[in-house]
Amino acid sequence: MIERIAEMPQGSLGFHASETLTREDFTDVLLPPIREAVNGGVGVRLLFVAGSEMGHLEPAALWEDLKAEVDLGLRHPSAWKRVAIATDLGWIRRMMSMFGWMAPGETKVFAEDQVEAAKLWVVA
Repeated sequence: MIERIAEMPQGSLGFHASETLTREDFTDVLLPPIREAVNGGVGVRLLFVAGSEMGHLEPAALWEDLKAEVDLGLRHPSAWKRVAIATDLGWIRRMMSMFGWMAPGETKVFAEDQVEAAKLWVVA
């Protein structure tokens, strides 16, 4: 499940992931506001909190994520300003340390208890 974080600094987006992530989480919750930011020319400043209770991605969710990376990431790299990931999940931290350099814009990983610092960094 992905939920939008309501209290975010002006000009930024925030999402909290927990339990199993579904295709609908991507298509209905995550991607529409990101697409709006990319198409609106304001740039993407994003916080993604992967909570310790986060489970796995359904195969259809993974497919939506991969399609979005091509559509929104590769086709619009200059739209991505800063992405903060707040998590204590080891596998996500390892993936970001190995592949984070491939992401457009600046990325930084924070501990899950550093969400407030991540919010400030995203808009700095």
